[in-house]
Amino acid sequence: MLKQRTLRQSVSTVGIGLHSGRRVSLVMKPAPVDTGIVFRRVDLDPPVDIPAAPTNVNDTRLATTVNVGAARVSTVEHIMSSFNGLGIDNCVVEVNAPEIPIMDGSSASFVFLIHAAGILEQDAPKRFVRVLKTVEVQEGDKWAKLEPHFGFSLDFAIDFHHPAIDATIQHTKVDFSRDSYVKDVARARTFGFVNDVEFLRSIGLAQGGSLENAVVMDDFRVLNSDGLRSRDEFVKHKILDAMGDLYVLGHPLLAAYSASKSGHALNNRLLRALLADASAWAFETFEEEGKAPADFALKPQLSIA
Repeated sequence: MLKQRTLRQSVSTVGIGLHSGRRVSLVMKPAPVDTGIVFRRVDLDPPVDIPAAPTNVNDTRLATTVNVGAARVSTVEHIMSSFNGLGIDNCVVEVNAPEIPIMDGSSASFVFLIHAAGILEQDAPKRFVRVLKTVEVQEGDKWAKLEPHFGFSLDFAIDFHHPAIDATIQHTKVDFSRDSYVKDVARARTFGFVNDVEFLRSIGLAQGGSLENAVVMDDFRVLNSDGLRSRDEFVKHKILDAMGDLYVLGHPLLAAYSASKSGHALNNRLLRALLADASAWAFETFEEEGKAPADFALKPQLSIA
């Protein structure tokens, strides 16, 4: 049986909130079967649990934010991407602030924490959402779609009309039957532009943003002294984000995702469109692990160099 997974033990870290600039404490805790991913605001009295779910995403400006009533947690996409990439079904994420710490702007720190905690298989079948027919959403020249596929792949194209980005690979595909989340996706950092950062700070956002947690560009070039981690870092980060955005579905997808110039809002619209069409999807489990796609085998825990 292909089983659900959680953490072997709790693990914690401290970082800076990208938008608030505040110190944020985060604890990842093991969770029972069928819990899903739940964010818990422990700074509220009483604490509030916010399950990751498409209908709990009601703010996608600059990040994916989940909320229950007035209680919210923003910038969940990077940690959700790591859960998706490492196949973690059940986890409680405790934070003492309304956002997940940005760490280095990628998912690498969260992957490291999951590896440190260890992965525990649970005595219940992993439940997939299998896409049965194509679902697509569009907004002007931006689009995203899900198509039937026995596995999980992502194909993404970007177009920013910026010299530093134009000089890199702007279209790539990741297929987890052959590619590794840890090696090929997790280290791609978020990116932004100096002019945008200045404006965002003027309205109280991006207070914690720096060259330590993002790739930053002026009108012509990358300002980080160490440059890019790979020639496809920009588009790979968009794949990283998409993996996090899609995982608020609460289950891993059996699907091929493709997109052009998509972002958090369009990715959430895609999930809502999928769920709105009962003929477009079905739950699936694998009682015999050998009959499951190779993408989801419990592979050795690779560390990030």
